[in-house]
Amino acid sequence: MARQSHRKQTPDFHDKYGNAVSANGATFCVAGWAYTATQIGLEWNLSPVGRAAPKGWRDQ
Repeated sequence: MARQSHRKQTPDFHDKYGNAVSANGATFCVAGWAYTATQIGLEWNLSPVGRAAPKGWRDQ
């Protein structure tokens, strides 16, 4: 019986395009979230300092 090599003889789709597909998917994901985060009108990093004051314990 002839010995079989454990290497693939020809590269498959994942060998050829796997990194490019992953990079494009990551770029699409980041771009989608960046667009969503900037267009939905959220106000980021609001600080309550100066806006909210605690009530006094007698001012119920």
